[in-house]
Amino acid sequence: MKLKIFSDPKYLSNGENPNTLLSPFWSKSAVTPQPSWNKALDQYTAIAPECFELVSLEEADFAILPDDWAKIRTYVWHRKINRDALAIAKEFTQKVQKAGKHSIVFFSGDCSDEEIPIKNAFVFRHSPYRSQQKPHNFVLPAWCEDIVQEYLNNQLPIRQKSDRPLVGFCGFVQSSTWQTNLKTLIYQGVMATKHKKMKVPIYQGHLLRERALNIIKSNPLINTNFIPQYRKSFVNHKLSTDEKSKARWQFIQNIADSDYILCCRGAGNFSFRLYETLCCGRIPIFIDTDCILPYEFAIDWQKYCIWVDEKELPQIGEKILEFHEKISPQEFIDLQYECRKLWKEWLSPAGFFTNFYRHFELGISYWTLD
Repeated sequence: MKLKIFSDPKYLSNGENPNTLLSPFWSKSAVTPQPSWNKALDQYTAIAPECFELVSLEEADFAILPDDWAKIRTYVWHRKINRDALAIAKEFTQKVQKAGKHSIVFFSGDCSDEEIPIKNAFVFRHSPYRSQQKPHNFVLPAWCEDIVQEYLNNQLPIRQKSDRPLVGFCGFVQSSTWQTNLKTLIYQGVMATKHKKMKVPIYQGHLLRERALNIIKSNPLINTNFIPQYRKSFVNHKLSTDEKSKARWQFIQNIADSDYILCCRGAGNFSFRLYETLCCGRIPIFIDTDCILPYEFAIDWQKYCIWVDEKELPQIGEKILEFHEKISPQEFIDLQYECRKLWKEWLSPAGFFTNFYRHFELGISYWTLD
């Protein structure tokens, strides 16, 4: 189903790219070109006219705020631009409201659980919390390039079931120390005093990852392929170009050489690794930290993952072994293909936006009735 959408480049912050949905429609003369290394959107760019049609506001089903709210939020805090990006956004959404239409706002990044001061809008976020979910809020996947196509010669590497499960992880972790415990107490004190609410510290996910790895590693019936990274440069882009390439290949090889991949939140309440794992046809071990996943009104997510509630983390080893014991060799192979298919058809940029209209057919009633 094709949606009719309205937007206007004059409401885009100076020198910025539009949000992902709009990027195929606006010429390079109107916005800054996408980086040449970013191939994640190539397929979506090719099919975008089949998903959306740019029309006048009067004809539109929805109006798309050009900026991603993460950029507006950063600009409001640090005043990096001359014009007030927040005022521009409000001007756009007020215009939309006067026309009797709904706005769609994209809010990517680790802090996308925060409220936005826009009424009558559908908000797509990376990292919402289930306990705070509202009917007009939906989940935005993290975009990754097609790893199989770009790094694995477009051949999905299928693994055969072995007697013992092999669990992989390559990424940033953080150890629990008295310093992190003190930082948590101070952080929660500030949140309670200044903002009148409790929030999860941005490093909590990295602590949780290390705890999960240690529990899995202690189980003698599980083989592990863990490459924990403690250096901060792994996540703050201080590596050289060559070092980044080597780190990326090490990350991908770790996924390809494992049966299951631990997928646990990072600074935000979502796992980028979840989408990369599915892209590679691997089975995620997903740690549910009060998460909502994309299209859960249409996708049975527990069919594709070893699902572990955060409260059940001490039993993660038993859950892995139980899953691995029950799945047959053929089902193990089939599930790898199904995980890859799920990413391509629903979670890649092309898949996500092909099904985008479903949010307004099924998604609204799903969260309203929940």
